[in-house]
Amino acid sequence: MLKNYLKIAFRNLAKHKFISFINIFGLTVGLTCCLLILTYILHETSYDRYHKQADNIWRVTRSWNNKEGIVSLHLGAVAPPFGPLLQNDFPDIQKMTRVLLTGTQPMRYEDKVFNEKDVYFADNNLFSVFDVPLLQGDRRNALTDPFCVVLTPAVAHKYFGNADPINKVIRLNNQYNFKVTGIFEPLPGNSHFHPEIMLSFNTLKDSTIYGEKNLASNFGNNAFFTYLVLPKNYPVKNMEAQFPAFIDRHMPANKKDPAAKPSQYTRLYLQPLTDIHLRSHLDEELEENGDIKRVYIFGAIALFILLIACINYMNLSTARSTLRAKEIGIRKVAGAHRQEIIFQFLSESVLVSFLALILAAALCWLTLPSINTVTGLQLSIQSLIQPAVLIPILLTPVLVGLLSGVYPALFMSSFQPSKVLKGLFKAGNGTVSFRKVLVVTQFAVSIVLLISTAIVFQQLHYMQSTSLGFSKEHVLVMDYNVGLNNTYESFRTRLLQDSRVLQLSRSSRVPSGRLLDQSGASTESGDSLRPVSADIKFLAVDHDFINTYKIPIVAGRDFSRNYTTDSTNYVLNVAATKALGIKTPEDLVGHSFAYGGAKGRVIGIMGDFNFESMHQQIVPLILTMPTAKQAYNFNNISIKVAGNDVTGALANIEKVWKTYLPEIPFQYTFLDEKFDQLYKSEQKQGSLFTCFAGIAIFIACLGLLGLSAFSISQRIKEIGVRKVLGASTGSIVGLLSRDFLKLVAIAALIAFPIAWYTMHSWLRDFAYRISIEWWVFLIAGIVAASVALITISFQAIRAALANPVKSLRSE
Repeated sequence: MLKNYLKIAFRNLAKHKFISFINIFGLTVGLTCCLLILTYILHETSYDRYHKQADNIWRVTRSWNNKEGIVSLHLGAVAPPFGPLLQNDFPDIQKMTRVLLTGTQPMRYEDKVFNEKDVYFADNNLFSVFDVPLLQGDRRNALTDPFCVVLTPAVAHKYFGNADPINKVIRLNNQYNFKVTGIFEPLPGNSHFHPEIMLSFNTLKDSTIYGEKNLASNFGNNAFFTYLVLPKNYPVKNMEAQFPAFIDRHMPANKKDPAAKPSQYTRLYLQPLTDIHLRSHLDEELEENGDIKRVYIFGAIALFILLIACINYMNLSTARSTLRAKEIGIRKVAGAHRQEIIFQFLSESVLVSFLALILAAALCWLTLPSINTVTGLQLSIQSLIQPAVLIPILLTPVLVGLLSGVYPALFMSSFQPSKVLKGLFKAGNGTVSFRKVLVVTQFAVSIVLLISTAIVFQQLHYMQSTSLGFSKEHVLVMDYNVGLNNTYESFRTRLLQDSRVLQLSRSSRVPSGRLLDQSGASTESGDSLRPVSADIKFLAVDHDFINTYKIPIVAGRDFSRNYTTDSTNYVLNVAATKALGIKTPEDLVGHSFAYGGAKGRVIGIMGDFNFESMHQQIVPLILTMPTAKQAYNFNNISIKVAGNDVTGALANIEKVWKTYLPEIPFQYTFLDEKFDQLYKSEQKQGSLFTCFAGIAIFIACLGLLGLSAFSISQRIKEIGVRKVLGASTGSIVGLLSRDFLKLVAIAALIAFPIAWYTMHSWLRDFAYRISIEWWVFLIAGIVAASVALITISFQAIRAALANPVKSLRSE
């Protein structure tokens, strides 16, 4: 029986080639999108799950808040004393390990010198917490001794070639020698951090690097990512409830409010390791994380595209029901039961789905490398071959076949043989209405995707083109090196002798980064200074920072070399004056001010500017200027060059750099490129939305092409009569297109409020965003209608130009 069903199914596919092609091709494209998106979802949700203890590892995070409990900062890292103290106070903690990202470090072996980015200090028990295979060395003590280092094979080969790297000595920052004690396998792509070089944590005990005392008592340097291993199914909330008392036991009192307990101003939390990538969006992370909302969005897109493809099948199957009416009538007369006819049609739809799945798997395999290139991800077809994933995929054609075939099967199996065989059968109004609903659904989804794509690109263009309040063009930024501490003024003078170098400055951070540094502030109140509750971030800069970035001064003056006291003075932004309750910027200039316990005066107020990305609001900011002995506060150099000869300027800067720092590789980035990187996620999202919107429209139009072809074929004689009576080609094309365009118009009316709500919610993630304009909806509707009209016109014009004699000959 099954063999007979399949034989008939194949015959029908062969008999109606055009409709069969549209059905199979539409489902293939839809399933290909689903498989590609599924690989993305599996990749995103697999982060850090490869660790054997993944469900038992928790990261310690820390937040800061004011008296009212409003959080001003929440970091994924904590101060170094917290890890050992937690392990000491909570015996349920089985293991504790820490890592510290050091930033770019120059490393040398013999004549090979490279700037290394992914350099971490790591506790000696890191290998017992995380599953990091050690290819060479002893995992128990590879990171035990001070000044030991473990490398990935790629880094080891870069420095040592094919020689055995173990016990080789590599020099860090032209200051410290580290002995290679191990080679570790790189962490996979689905890890929330990717060290290339790990230095032993015990090295930090050296007083010239960090110091044992600081490790035990410095609660201010919150850069240490701390992980705990807890028992399985441990009640984490119970431990978190004890953290305020823990903080009060160990932390010193708050300088702003000595009478208050420390836990009133800072809190600790535990975060599951497996939540970090998709659900953690803290103010400091080791790497850029994903977003669970994005996973949900693309999952919904996959389902919608598959739904559109299934709708095509339902539409075309019910539309061509009249072609199979006599077949069904004869089967019923011959004794076929309704359930047998239903099974016949369902087997056909399942067969079409299986054929589409086979083609979709091949297309997925072929297109995945291109997707990886565009997105920068490491998606693999292997993720689909796991039994837990493969079995549901293989069952998908059954589900898709039933979903797309059940209505046509029920509808066609209900035909009455007496009416069918007498030629009295006509598709009822209910069937026609249902097909219209399906077409409206298809185009509503497509229009929502079109509008979403347009708004994503509008917001991206707005972020990239809006003035940030400072000049970021032709500014190159480099890591500051301590080797310049004593020679910086000479270095600066040499660079400024080149007319192509307009200005340069040093700072603790550069625009495009996060403003995370903060201390307590006090303002003048009568004859004394009064602490303020406002949270003001700070930036350590030199005399030339404001001039280098062309930040406008709205009151007072900039730092100047003509004033020796400027190292104790401050420049604030307008947002800071508002946070302090100052009516006009001029009212604060000249007044006493203290920040971080250092007293001085406010000498100037600068205009607000977007130091961070446009996801964040402009925050109150104060510029401080360290003395020559405090140059360790500087982490970056910014150099403004003329735009007429950037290449020549770079060559000269490199020459001067090598004169002063011959052991340190010359490496730079342009600031505008760093800002572009901030919006890379939105760029990828916009590209993918464009792709999926195009696919959705394409599949919808594919179905519309088949449906219009069938609908027009049913009206051939009507068209012939109209032409004989004098109807023009244009009027016939209009007549045939009108009904379909009405459906697109209804789809647009449904899609508009859905798209507005969806994108309004998406835009709320940006502190600075566009307004959603009405014309975006109009253009999306016009695009959908135009594409639909072109699709329908292809068939309508051919029918209108046909010779009416041929269509009426049978009459």
